[in-house]
Parts: sequence; C-alpha cells; structure tokens
Amino acid sequence: MTKLMIYGATGYTGRMVAEHAKAAGTQVVLAGRNEEAVSTLAAELDLEYRVFGLEDATAIDRGLAEMTILLNCAGPFMRTANALMKASIRSGAHYLDTSAELDSYRLAEEIDRQAKAIGVMLMPGGGGSVAMLGSLAGHAVDRVIDPRKIRIALHVTGGLSRGSAISAMENVTTETLARIDGDLVRVAADGIAKFDFGKGAVDCIPVTLPDLVTIWRATGVPDVETFVHVTGDGFPKGELSQLPDGPSQAERLANRYQAAVEVTDADGQVTRSRLDTVNGYTFTAMAAAAAGRRVLEGEVCPGFQTPAALFAADAVIDDVSVGDAFVGSKGVRDYLERFFVGYNTSSRLLTLDLLDEFHALVRLDFTGDFGHEVGVLKVAINLDGRIERIDADLQ
Repeated sequence: MTKLMIYGATGYTGRMVAEHAKAAGTQVVLAGRNEEAVSTLAAELDLEYRVFGLEDATAIDRGLAEMTILLNCAGPFMRTANALMKASIRSGAHYLDTSAELDSYRLAEEIDRQAKAIGVMLMPGGGGSVAMLGSLAGHAVDRVIDPRKIRIALHVTGGLSRGSAISAMENVTTETLARIDGDLVRVAADGIAKFDFGKGAVDCIPVTLPDLVTIWRATGVPDVETFVHVTGDGFPKGELSQLPDGPSQAERLANRYQAAVEVTDADGQVTRSRLDTVNGYTFTAMAAAAAGRRVLEGEVCPGFQTPAALFAADAVIDDVSVGDAFVGSKGVRDYLERFFVGYNTSSRLLTLDLLDEFHALVRLDFTGDFGHEVGVLKVAINLDGRIERIDADLQ
C-alpha cells in the first residue's frame, strides 16, 4: 500500500496539510518527535502515526519503513531537511517539504545524483510560495519567445505563524542574492523595485528566496531576481516562542496573497502577469497535500525537481458518457471540437452549486444534432483560478 508520511504533523502547517490529505482520501501516516502531541492528533483524525526524533539515523530509517513519500512540514528546515532528505534516499521514499529556506534547495542540488541513482525524487517547496511563484513565472515565460530575465515579487499580508517567525529569524542573512548569467551572486540590498499587484505600483525590497534556484531550474532563464512587499502586522516582535500557532481561519480569509512577475525578452520587451490567490498558509496546506497525492499516483521524476517543472498545468475533462478522458490543451480542444462543434451543440445553464472555494457542481441543458440531454459537470478550479478538471456525465 502506498502511504504518505507527514513529519511535523502537529505544527500549524503540518496539521492543515494532514486535514487536507485525509479529506482527499490519501493514505496518511502522521509523524513527529512528541508522542503525546502526535498520538492526540492521530486519534482526532483517525490516522496511523509514528514517533521518532532526528538525532539517530537508525531511528529515522525505522520510522520511514514502508513509506512511499515523506512530506516534511517541520521547520526550521535548517534543523530537519538534511537528516530527512538523506534518510529518504536511504529508505527509497520520495521527499517533499514546505520549506522557503534556500539551504534546503542547495542541499537537494548537492545530493541530486545520489537520489537519481536509486530513483528517489527530492522536491523541496512542494507546497508554499515556491509552488505559487514558480507557477506564475512559468505562466509568464510561456508567453515570451526568448526570455532573458525574470523579476518576481510576493505580497505577504497578515500575520506569521510561530514556526514561520522562528524560521525566518534563524535564517536571516546579511547577503542579498540574485541569479545573474546563471550564477548566484551578491547584489545591493537597497535596490527597491516597483511592482503592481492589482492596485497600483508599490515598493518591493530585494530578498533571497529559494525561487532563485527553482525558477531558474524550471525555466532556464539566466537572470532571476526576487522581491517581497509586506503589509499588515509585519514581522512579530518580542518572544517568538510565545506567539500563537498561526493566523485564524478568519484572518487567513481576510488576507489573500498576491504575486507579480515581469519577464524581459532579448529585445527588452517586458511581459507581466499577476496572481491573486488564497492566503499563503491555506495555499501551502492545499498545495502540499495535492503534491503528495499526485506523487502517490505516479507523477515522479527522480532527483531534484521543482513543483512548477514537475506539475505542468494539464487540464483534464473526464466524460463518463463518452467513455474517455481528455488531457491538456490538445485534449480539451479535441473534446470541444468533437462533441460541441461537431454536433452543433448549444448549452444552457440550469443550476450552479458552489461546493467550496475551488469546486462547483453545474447542470447544463444540451441541444444539438444528437437531440436533447442534461449534463452534470463537477468542476475543480486550481489556485490561480483556472479549471484543472471537469468530471462530466449525463443525468
């Protein structure tokens, strides 16, 4: 049986990932170092659990036995990624995490060959801002013939979780890096840039984000710069260990995230794209759970991978009434040409039920050369507002 282990499951992000994964029907095993906390959550979610720390390699290997995937949600990742990434290679389990710390990605680059040799995938940033910004950058780059430079900015709003605040403090660096001609180099920290997230241009400061590694690897564009614009509570002050676990659901709903990207081509022409999506913590939990599910379903490529490069935006229409599924832009075009254009089909909306923020149930009245039918569509929307799947049938 294929199983997804979530290490750090009792943390703020880990718990949300576990809830999303269980709701999706994924076979989940919770894990962490505190038996009382892990066992309590496992009983609440009715899930299997294991307890082990990261000081003893033998204990880690025993904990990972029979696991298909290890999803590491335990930050700061400078304390956990090294032990768990290397243990994944030893045990043959694919490694994912939710890290936004550059060192995790550099480590994945260093041990890429070892992972490839035994068929293990390493994908730090399987959920979180890396997946978010990587998808946006890919969307913009696909519209440019000869991209040479990417500048991308994240608008962070609302409060930080306790774990994020501690991780950020421990990863503070005096270096501000950018990717220039394919190399990571130090740049001036005062290079303020203007980005428009949808309400006019605002000042964004240069920061060292792991997207300097992931976007470069996914797109091959030689120059990459990363920026951030922070509003709301900003970085918390005082004793960080006394902070609450993280923002409440109401706070997350009130504080959506935005991102903006500029791609410059060989002639100096600039192409821009923007993304408005759910709060970063909500995005991370949903994206990480989805990444784990998709890897369990076989979407695997050995070695160091980035979310944007591995998970292409392939829409799926699965129509039970015609006994076939249509994948990607070519498949969607084929479906529309065969069953709508080919049969002179006209449609009329009967009902639209919003199941949640990302799913809807639609009933349509179809008329055409075939006569008359009523269809039912289950529509799934991805995090950047595009249809990613339609399950269709006749009523």
